[in-house]
Amino acid sequence: MSSRLSDSRQRVVGAAAEMLAQHGLNATSIREMAKRAEAPLGSTYHHFPGGKQQVVCEAVAMAGARVQRQLEEHLRGGLEPGLQGFLALWRQSLLRSDFRIGCPIMAAAVEEPIDGEAVGILSAAAEVFEQWKTLLATALQTHGHTSEGAAGLATLIIAGVEGAIVMCRAERSIDAFDKVAGQLQVLCRLAGGLSKLR
Repeated sequence: MSSRLSDSRQRVVGAAAEMLAQHGLNATSIREMAKRAEAPLGSTYHHFPGGKQQVVCEAVAMAGARVQRQLEEHLRGGLEPGLQGFLALWRQSLLRSDFRIGCPIMAAAVEEPIDGEAVGILSAAAEVFEQWKTLLATALQTHGHTSEGAAGLATLIIAGVEGAIVMCRAERSIDAFDKVAGQLQVLCRLAGGLSKLR
């Protein structure tokens, strides 16, 4: 595959991730993905013989990996900067987009496609959430949490952030996110003895 074709393919996947985050699964069409990516529609179908489901699965994986890399980078400094960095990532996205951009992983998980099966898309979203939870749980265990407690708290962090994103978009305010973030930081400190989480 030429670098030009590969670049075109990547642009389509990137456009799909952006559309998921802003418009949701059912508003994300192959035609609009190709248009936003400035890619020929015919070659888009050639690159993605599995159609929309294939593009969405790849977009979910790509967006999830991007967040995972950032989370890993923040966690290298310890749990406190890791958690703060993860929270800041989503907070900044909400504010920069004036609450128009959410999480593409959540968008893929919450809608039932009107034009096909959801199994592959749901599996892709579940895999991303599991990767994020595993990273957070490992960091929590390193800072004094039991295995079970770390797994539960990591799940709560992901669920809390995703729910806060939805509330912020509905309310057009960062207030819900800041309240959830503050409580998550307190829970991490109390449950694991983490000091000076602000």
